[in-house]
Amino acid sequence: MARVCLLGDDGVDLRYELLSRETAREALATYDLRQPYHNSVALETVSLGAAVALLNDLNWYLVRFVDEALVLEPSVSDEEWLSRDLASDLREDRVTPDESDRFLKVYGVVTPDKGDASGGDEGDTAADDGNDGTRRGPDRRLVDPMFVTRTGPELPDYDLRDVDETVVVRVTEGEFGA
Repeated sequence: MARVCLLGDDGVDLRYELLSRETAREALATYDLRQPYHNSVALETVSLGAAVALLNDLNWYLVRFVDEALVLEPSVSDEEWLSRDLASDLREDRVTPDESDRFLKVYGVVTPDKGDASGGDEGDTAADDGNDGTRRGPDRRLVDPMFVTRTGPELPDYDLRDVDETVVVRVTEGEFGA
C-alpha cells in the first residue's frame, strides 16, 4: 500500500478546496481521508502506480492548492517519503530505488502548544497513524525544510530549530538544485 500526503498551501483550507469541487471530490471518494499534519490530506492507494495516477488526476488542484505532494512507498522505504516527481520517475523506471536516496528534503515536525494561536484546526481533531504506528493529530506541522545530500548511512542533524521529530523526503536532483 502506497500512502499519499498532500500538504496545503498557506492560507488555503486544503480539505475544503478539494472536497468542494466535484471532480476532486469524485477522485477522492473511494479513499479514507486522514489529516496527519496541519492542513494536509492523506490517503492510502493500492500501489505506487495508483498513487502517481491519482496525483496526475488531481493535478489542476495540486497546482492551485498544494504546497507538496508526497508518496510513501514501502517497496522503496518504510520511513522516507518520495516527492511527486521522484515517485513518477520510479514508476516509469527512470531511476531505481537504490538511486533515489541521495538527495533529501528534511522537514522539522512541531506540535504547537494548545494555547498557541498557530495551533491546529478547530473543527478537525481526527488523529492519524504515523509511520511508526503512533497516533498523530492535525495540530502537528511540517516546518522549515532543509536540503541535505546523503553521503553515508547517517543523516546530518536537523539544525534549523528545535523540533519534535523530522520527516525525510527523497527528491530528484532537479528538485534538490532548484
